[in-house]
Amino acid sequence: MMDSALFSDFYELTMAQGFWKQQKNSPSVFDMFFRRQPFNGGFSVFAGLEPLIDIIEQFSFSEDDLAYLDSTGMFEKGFLDYLKNFRFSGELYAMNEGTVIFPNEPLIRVHAPVIECAIIEGLVLNTVNFQSLIATKTARIWLASNKGSIMEFGLRRAQGYNGAMSASRAAFIGGVAGTSNTLAGKKYNIPVMGTMAHSWVMSFPTEEEAFDAYASMYPGKSVFLIDTYNTLESGIHAAIASGRKLAEKGYNFGIRLDSGDIQYLSTKVREKLDKAGLPDAAITVSNELTEEIIQSLIFNKAPIDSWGVGTHLVTGGSESSFTGVYKLSAHTGTDGKLAPAMKLSDNPEKTTNPGVKQVWRLFNDDGTIKADVLALDEETITAGETNRYYHPSNDYQTFSFSAAKAEPLLSKKMSGGKRFAREQSLDEIRTALRSGLDQLDYSYKRFLNPHLYKVSLTARLRDMKFGFLKQYGQ
Repeated sequence: MMDSALFSDFYELTMAQGFWKQQKNSPSVFDMFFRRQPFNGGFSVFAGLEPLIDIIEQFSFSEDDLAYLDSTGMFEKGFLDYLKNFRFSGELYAMNEGTVIFPNEPLIRVHAPVIECAIIEGLVLNTVNFQSLIATKTARIWLASNKGSIMEFGLRRAQGYNGAMSASRAAFIGGVAGTSNTLAGKKYNIPVMGTMAHSWVMSFPTEEEAFDAYASMYPGKSVFLIDTYNTLESGIHAAIASGRKLAEKGYNFGIRLDSGDIQYLSTKVREKLDKAGLPDAAITVSNELTEEIIQSLIFNKAPIDSWGVGTHLVTGGSESSFTGVYKLSAHTGTDGKLAPAMKLSDNPEKTTNPGVKQVWRLFNDDGTIKADVLALDEETITAGETNRYYHPSNDYQTFSFSAAKAEPLLSKKMSGGKRFAREQSLDEIRTALRSGLDQLDYSYKRFLNPHLYKVSLTARLRDMKFGFLKQYGQ
């Protein structure tokens, strides 16, 4: 658990002092959203919300924290006195964790005095960006395996303690069956799994003796690692010998391949197991697996029963980070009421959508999702009603649609700085993701050139946005 509000970018604290000194700590609204799909994919997964709420509830400055800030010479005593009693007091609206998400739509909407909004920015982005990246990567791997059995064992390759724990949690949301991370198993109630290391095999005179010793302790959960020396010339023969002894006692067993040509070796190993009268012996594979490798093995009908994935799952592999950002969308105007705010940029993709917004998910008659629509918070989209929706940046691209179902995605999660909505369990989040993926057409889930999902604007929001662009000469 985060125990210090110093987990914040330094410039947020210097700006916070500026807001305090200028007496500008007025109500504001910030949106957290992301700009592009990772892995050149067609969807992402929202993760990290539940731990974020827990941390925000406890976020505060200790006396030691304040002494450190004082030592920098950048902060006035009055502002440090203000921070003594700092607590988040606002409201937080968000999508449910496990929602399938798309670029440029608010995942989280924060309503609070601007100092509070500013101080929690780094925390929001750090928590949600990493877990969303890993949950998305895992969902891709799970889909590539034909929704097969995936074991996450990336603890040794993860980015430190927090990275390993967050990755295990996010990976379970994304689809893994279990983790090698024992502490994550305890903390998050995730099934723990493991096989054996090469060091176990190497510490015995022969592979068969190593397998027999392991089987004597764990007869119902034995998975023999057969590539320590020579997979086809010695490892599989030793596994068959030990496995027959288990079979005589009524136990099944498995083997694991951790190197070499997985396609070739798994086929040959399966042939040998079947010829030995051990058709129920399962084959598990590992070794720097990615969704592309797994998909290729599945396509080529490799006889693999389960997959161990570590490095590329818990680190994001080819994608180093999730592109989440946190931007002001409304502030207190001169009349004391909330007024829309918008960031403009020479790069159109960095121009934000103004105002306090809701995200509506529109469904086709068959239950699949058609599009997401950004609307002003007071707007309602009604099922069965035909409306025209607009591209976020190209005024000429529109579409008309009558939704079979229209569902608002943002709901209140915190009020008065405290948890408002019931906490979702990991199993609930995981189930919701699987339902969301089933509602998503295959064209958005394919790895090569996925279809681009529509995220559009209502006419009122479009008019507000283009009014800003016209006003500032864009």
